[in-house]
Amino acid sequence: MLGQQARPFGETAVRLHRLHRGARFRGAAGLRAPSMQPQRGSSSADGAGPAWMVMGKGAGPSVAAAARILAALIYLFPAVSLQCKILKCNSEFWSSTSASGSEMDFCIALRAYNTCVRRTARTCRGDLAYHSAQHGIEDLMGQHNCSKDGPTSQPSQTRRGSQDPLPPPDSQERSDGPEICHYERSFPRHSAPPNYTHCGFFGDPHLRTFSDDFQTCKVEGAWPLIHNKYLSVQVTNVPVLPGSATTATNKITIIFKNFQECVDQKMYHAETDELPAAFADGSKNGGDRHGANTLRIVEKQPGQHVEIHARYIGTTIVVRQVGRYLTFAIRMPEEVVNSQEEKDDHGLYLCRDGCPLSQRIDLSSAKDGRGSAGEGGPPSRGFTYQSAMAACKVRLPVEDLYFHSCVFDLITSGDVSFTMAAYYALEDVKMLHSDKSKYHIFERSWPVSSSVPGKPLARALCFVNFLAVVLWIQYCSLHL
Repeated sequence: MLGQQARPFGETAVRLHRLHRGARFRGAAGLRAPSMQPQRGSSSADGAGPAWMVMGKGAGPSVAAAARILAALIYLFPAVSLQCKILKCNSEFWSSTSASGSEMDFCIALRAYNTCVRRTARTCRGDLAYHSAQHGIEDLMGQHNCSKDGPTSQPSQTRRGSQDPLPPPDSQERSDGPEICHYERSFPRHSAPPNYTHCGFFGDPHLRTFSDDFQTCKVEGAWPLIHNKYLSVQVTNVPVLPGSATTATNKITIIFKNFQECVDQKMYHAETDELPAAFADGSKNGGDRHGANTLRIVEKQPGQHVEIHARYIGTTIVVRQVGRYLTFAIRMPEEVVNSQEEKDDHGLYLCRDGCPLSQRIDLSSAKDGRGSAGEGGPPSRGFTYQSAMAACKVRLPVEDLYFHSCVFDLITSGDVSFTMAAYYALEDVKMLHSDKSKYHIFERSWPVSSSVPGKPLARALCFVNFLAVVLWIQYCSLHL
């Protein structure tokens, strides 16, 4: 974590750590766990804190409620390593228990989940989410009188082969909710339409800010992209190659804060090879409030492309996995972008403020062979400047900054998947940006030619031209 840059998420991390320390399973005394969906009328001082609920033995949780509790505990700790696949086990367990079923079905799914968790023991040893899952399974087995020995079935197989009737529709099928939960409808009739802005983050990474500035950055570690009254977005970047200054995104965390009668607080967490089609609590919409359907997740391509539509704030988010890394794009009204919480410390948010000068990389460094911003990075891995241009030209015929970012990424990493990352980033611009004339961005100083004269020579040439004009005027006035 990078100190000041990660400050918007610091308080949340401390709060979650305290919740974890207090969320000990008590066997016969009942299960105490934080709820990811705040109860109405009860929230923390900042309006975003989770509520507590306690369930005794005499009031055992339903199958769906128990699954939500276990999912909440596991997703409180999204920073799971790429080797530890505990999130995948949890996602499959939630999918198999999302519909109400018998106690026997729940026990079968719970034993299958226990088997999946035990298989991750070697790679997840010492991980908080892994150990929370272990304790949670034991407690749920006790509450539902499930034996550890018995039939098991993989949640994914149960989901595909089940002939049970369809579950009752969730709140996405309900009415659209109150007018306040529709951003565009909240404006007076005949008023000017809202001004939408776009931010994108992709590749090594390259940043397009809400003000259409285009930058290439190092920003290794966790950095905040967006933080306002309604949502927060944080990305985590890792070096593309050992010793290289270029990085790429392997984790994205998005928190939607609870908003009036529209949506509950929701968290979405994605990382390499884990691009879920649901929020951290397993739901696909904004919870149980009347306007919950104004926040929903749509899976466009399993494991590769997810969209989150937040109509109550007029926002659309696109998260993709391209190759080994993630990309992010958002369309958001300018009013929402500039909204701030009362206690906001006006920290640095990349989509709004851009990368710090110390973290920026010159795209032209790839052209002159410096590759990693002149910091002694590793040499190019299989691409020359000409061959990289030829490869990028196939998908990006216009030589804008998306094209040059593709060239930069190929030279510095040798990973051809960055070609598609740049391509999809531009496609997301075409889908999300409100101004067609700004789809392509061109750097005025690109390319830099070595034949451009220096300032002293340029001044001398200007003086010579001026002197020639004066002499020609005098000549004409004497002989004509």
